[in-house]
Amino acid sequence: MTQNITIIKGDGIGPEIMDATLRVLDALSLDFNYIHKDAGLCALESQGELLPGDTLDAIQANQICLKGPLTTPVGKGFSSINVALRKHFNLYANVRPVVTFEGTKARYDDIDIMTIRENTEGAYLSEGQTISEDGTVAESKIIVTKEACQRIVRYAFDLAVKTGRKKVTAVHKANIMKTTSGLFLDVAEAIADEYPSIEFNSLIVDNTCMQLVMNPAQFDVIVTTNLFGDIISDLCAGLVGGLGMAPGANIGQEVAIFEAVHGSAPDIAGKKIANPTALILAAAMMLDHLGHAEEANRVRNAIKNTLLAKDRLTGDLGGSAKTQSFTDALIERL
Repeated sequence: MTQNITIIKGDGIGPEIMDATLRVLDALSLDFNYIHKDAGLCALESQGELLPGDTLDAIQANQICLKGPLTTPVGKGFSSINVALRKHFNLYANVRPVVTFEGTKARYDDIDIMTIRENTEGAYLSEGQTISEDGTVAESKIIVTKEACQRIVRYAFDLAVKTGRKKVTAVHKANIMKTTSGLFLDVAEAIADEYPSIEFNSLIVDNTCMQLVMNPAQFDVIVTTNLFGDIISDLCAGLVGGLGMAPGANIGQEVAIFEAVHGSAPDIAGKKIANPTALILAAAMMLDHLGHAEEANRVRNAIKNTLLAKDRLTGDLGGSAKTQSFTDALIERL
């Protein structure tokens, strides 16, 4: 049966890396139909909106979206288009895996960590923001609910079981934030008891960051709240060579959006030198989600073998190839 996929090419280098990614998907000969929609600056220019209604309708109808990086203009409006998408579709789980690929700027050779971040509440959303009339005092609320904590922790444990992982680490700041972070920790400890086959521990967020730098091999699955997850997932990306190697997914009950988590890189847009790896890895996550695990592994192995061969790498990977040549190399190795 044909799978319709909403495609948002994005801004800056987005169209270039999306074209490369769709070439890789097409080479797998799966029954995919792409529904192209706009968001970000290109949508603002063509339709007067950063996130048009017909784009939201297409995502809802198809329930699967592959998205390039988007730029939110400075000024009023959305604080973030990505946050708006997460809120609109209640995409409660942000999944950020990082894996070491030999031949990159990875700082360790054995990284395989998955960060599961609660996506809908907490400090990151900065709800109830106010600032005093004289501009000297700013406030925002942190809201954490038991329901959301249960949902994200259970998602992390279920994913660990499904993917054969052995350990879940809950990251918190309950020693200081005794109510909000304390609630998350209490829920994590209670749910961990339901999964006796999965090792469980908890760490304070500052210690987690230190341990990730000193001994990242101790981590398998990390589950945490919104702001901590935002920071930790980028730290993890740094361990494997940067955001150019880091895919992401935003998962809800009905809709799933897969994306490159790096920015739109307007400084190199149009030069055809962008590294499409992060978005291609996001497409591999999408393949897993759709039940095409074999094809997802073929894509990852093609990336691995291309990096090892070092014949057609983009500049950030130590080569001088264009985006298209790098993509050609991947397709040849599928």
